Amino acid sequence: MRKAKEVAGRKCPICGKSKNQVNAGKNRSGTQKCFCNDCKKYYTLNPKTREYPEEIRQQAIKTFYAGASGRGVGKVFGFSKANVYNWIKKNSSSSQ
Repeated sequence: MRKAKEVAGRKCPICGKSKNQVNAGKNRSGTQKCFCNDCKKYYTLNPKTREYPEEIRQQAIKTFYAGASGRGVGKVFGFSKANVYNWIKKNSSSSQ
């Protein structure tokens, strides 16, 4: 059984307790995963955001409207063409 120890700054976001928190390995993204022995829930200490900055999105949309294909925009900026098309769809529906 894993031994629970109190670490400064570690607090369960579900129950709010800082005791009985145990390291439970790493997520696929490499961040520390923890387990609360009180409420029996897993949580991540500092989860990574998986989104692109808004300025990169706007720049990609402008490049698309300037005449580049969705695939071309994706290759230039380093993300998939599906992201480009989803951002364009979201941008056009929010402007109406």
